Amino acid sequence: MKTQQAARMINGLNTTQMFETLDAIKNDPTRARFQFRASNRWISGGENRSTIQGFYGAGREDDSREVPFEFTNGEPPVLLGTNEGANPVEFLLHALAGCVTTTTVLHAAARGIRIEEISTELEGEMDLQGLLALDESANVGYEQIRMKMHIKADCSDEQLDELLEFARDHSPVCSTVCRPVPVTLEWVKH
Repeated sequence: MKTQQAARMINGLNTTQMFETLDAIKNDPTRARFQFRASNRWISGGENRSTIQGFYGAGREDDSREVPFEFTNGEPPVLLGTNEGANPVEFLLHALAGCVTTTTVLHAAARGIRIEEISTELEGEMDLQGLLALDESANVGYEQIRMKMHIKADCSDEQLDELLEFARDHSPVCSTVCRPVPVTLEWVKH
């Protein structure tokens, strides 16, 4: 009878399973290919709702989510909304913070670094003249995003600096925001 190796938990992650997953991907790189999906429906004004449920990953369609996640996008009154939800550029900050945090925790665990706490503050400036087509020289999106991460961990300052630089460079959302990514938009005729 095989004895099962005890799970080693660091930062709430099962590192035994993490390293088994890494080995599985090394042996079959096709398991690393994922496709995530979202659908969105306009409600009224600046309000629209995104639904996220299924995705493809690790060589198969995932069926772990019985109920879809729903996110309401809205706008504040100054942008003609009624605060139905955070606006999409605020959701981008949420996605960026979440991804960098998760990447930090994951790679800290892989390095044996225990995280005691993390909190992050993000700020991004934009000039709405770009969105409104009032000034062609104005950027349509964020001009800059600043992240300030407060982190307490059982490692040296140098190790923490290296971990955060690595997390920034390996966060999928941060990478997507920091480099041009082709986005196609097509009209589907009814």
